[in-house]
Amino acid sequence: MAMTSFIYTLLFIFGLIVGSFLNVVILRYQPGKKVFDPKLIGGPGNWKTRSRCPSCKKQLVWYELLPLASFLIQKGKCRGCGAKISFQYFLVELLSGAVFVFVPMFWAASLPLLFLPDYILMFLILSFIWILIFLAFIVLSAIDFKHFIIPDSINLFLAFLGAVLLVVNNYYKRFGHTGGSFFGYYADLFGLRDNIWVNYFFAAAVIMISFALIIIITRGKGMGWGDFKLAGALGIIMGWPDILGAAFLAFIIGSVFSLIFVALNKKKMKDIIPFGPFFAFGALLVFFFGRQLMDLYFKLFGL
Repeated sequence: MAMTSFIYTLLFIFGLIVGSFLNVVILRYQPGKKVFDPKLIGGPGNWKTRSRCPSCKKQLVWYELLPLASFLIQKGKCRGCGAKISFQYFLVELLSGAVFVFVPMFWAASLPLLFLPDYILMFLILSFIWILIFLAFIVLSAIDFKHFIIPDSINLFLAFLGAVLLVVNNYYKRFGHTGGSFFGYYADLFGLRDNIWVNYFFAAAVIMISFALIIIITRGKGMGWGDFKLAGALGIIMGWPDILGAAFLAFIIGSVFSLIFVALNKKKMKDIIPFGPFFAFGALLVFFFGRQLMDLYFKLFGL
């Protein structure tokens, strides 16, 4: 137990460090450029450009760059000029640290016979892939909120991870009536549980066609083609019917937040609100709480 806690603590600290790097990627991203452009990530010219306060341009020293701690100690302000530091720094680091803890924790609880070599390898592979997926979610969400765009490179990266995940699930026979869906046995109600390849590509096709119709009908006011590409990538990652649940939750949560923003006079009804972050959050909810959400749904409607 003590060893397990120690490992998760190390993972959390490593996640914070990764989150600090992701903040650099997000804040220095420029639309039309590569997400991981060395010149942008390293500042003007090279990788070694030191971080500076965006307000007073003071070069930050090492103890001002400690993930989470520096933000809390400095009370969210620059030590040089007192300008407010974006809460994004703290949030991205915290979320990244949480991903490195809760994803392995989820798979450790989900996979039986974890003491066997094959299951240990499966645990490591699935944890690694899903950590990358959720880190990509963090980056795309922050960029979409800031620039109203989901970079093609992130969608391609997610599609690649989905393809790898599909091969892994097929190899370990994580499909059919006993596995492969985060909805558990509820997935049988939606069919297509006999062939893993048909299932996942059907999921991608259905969700992409649905999103394309929404974009065409609303003339791009409801969502953009970046969301369309994200839908295809998530279809390959999640399969059927999980992608349906992720999309449904995304629309519900997105609508609720939109109404809240309007009520608080933060947005107007005609303003654009990015859909990508809500889609990513819907996928996260299905991943961690898919079966519980289905239990709740059937209890609410007395089914």
